[in-house]
Amino acid sequence: MTYLVVGAGLAGAKAVESLRDEGFGGPVTLIGAEPLRPYERPPLSKGLLLGTDDPESPFVHSTDWYAEKDITLRTGTTVTAIDRAAKIVRLDGGEEVAYERLLLATGSTPRQLPVPGGDRALLLRTLPDSRRISDAITKDTRVVVVGAGWIGLEVAAAARTRGATVTVVGSSRLPLQNVLGDEIAQVFLDLHRANDVTFHLDARAVRVDADAVHLADGTTIAADVVIAGIGVTPNVALAADAGLAVDNGVLADRSLTTSDPDIFVAGDIANVDHPLLRHRIRVEHWATAMHTGPAAARAMLGQDVSYDRLPYFYTDQYDLGMEYTGWLPPGAEPELVVRGDLATREFIAFWLLDGRVAAGMNVNVWDVTDQIEALIRSNAVIERARLADPSVGLSDLLS
Repeated sequence: MTYLVVGAGLAGAKAVESLRDEGFGGPVTLIGAEPLRPYERPPLSKGLLLGTDDPESPFVHSTDWYAEKDITLRTGTTVTAIDRAAKIVRLDGGEEVAYERLLLATGSTPRQLPVPGGDRALLLRTLPDSRRISDAITKDTRVVVVGAGWIGLEVAAAARTRGATVTVVGSSRLPLQNVLGDEIAQVFLDLHRANDVTFHLDARAVRVDADAVHLADGTTIAADVVIAGIGVTPNVALAADAGLAVDNGVLADRSLTTSDPDIFVAGDIANVDHPLLRHRIRVEHWATAMHTGPAAARAMLGQDVSYDRLPYFYTDQYDLGMEYTGWLPPGAEPELVVRGDLATREFIAFWLLDGRVAAGMNVNVWDVTDQIEALIRSNAVIERARLADPSVGLSDLLS
């Protein structure tokens, strides 16, 4: 019987790759709703939008790879239901596919602006979305980005780099404020302002017209192109309708197994009981898809899996490159320690809870991710002065 993966994104593609790498010789089927073979999403708001990446670069595997590995890839196909008792999935059109083990990697859907005319705003989730936005941005385009999170700021940076006039509308006092806190969020605000991006913060869009965005305070912003980056919603309906445990994603144990022992999850929808962080976490980033897919595949094969990777993400905006490792519990009030210079945008920021490093972000400082992760995993109380001192090696902090 088939090992079946539903969701042909990065997580699904890496899962089927791992099934074969681990020696599984049985039938493997990968089903995806999009018409394209699996691809990675970070380039959509980075290199592809800038026009610097090869158009083929996002694809996980070559066109021929799936046939070479004897993997059945069915694109443009939607799974409409899971019958757990019969161990089958139903496809649009009524076809049924039996499975022995099933992996759900159904990803997320971007939220549309919930205002009159909100459907005029372009969304960025798929390769065609990225191409559509890229085609719409020219040197003379007036771009309004609604949403001051990671996607919104990356799109703003790409559009501004290409010469467009860019305005960002954000609902908080600073971009990324809820993620990074005031001091580090200010770095990103200053970065974009230095590149002539206009911000309307503590603001709310109430209407989108053909040539303008209207804010709650009465401000009207002229716009040729409006792009919404206000978050995503995990695609859990298929799992919920099948009776799997769902709460902010599909609930899974440390092995990425759901409440059904023959169904596993990976990627955006996986709400995992993290053995290291001792908390349920769901992370919507590239690294999660990259690593949960293979881990789930090994669990499907009956291997002892304990998914304890720390959350990781990165961004590139103008001349700023950043990597973030770690996780802060909701409502936490961490202490910030900075090593380096915020003004020159070359620094490492550490967020401490009870004197222990919970997360670290390196900005234009490279090859330190492993050391930051080691600090987090150690759970050691680190002297703040040494943590902030660039003359003290990160590896030496644990000696």
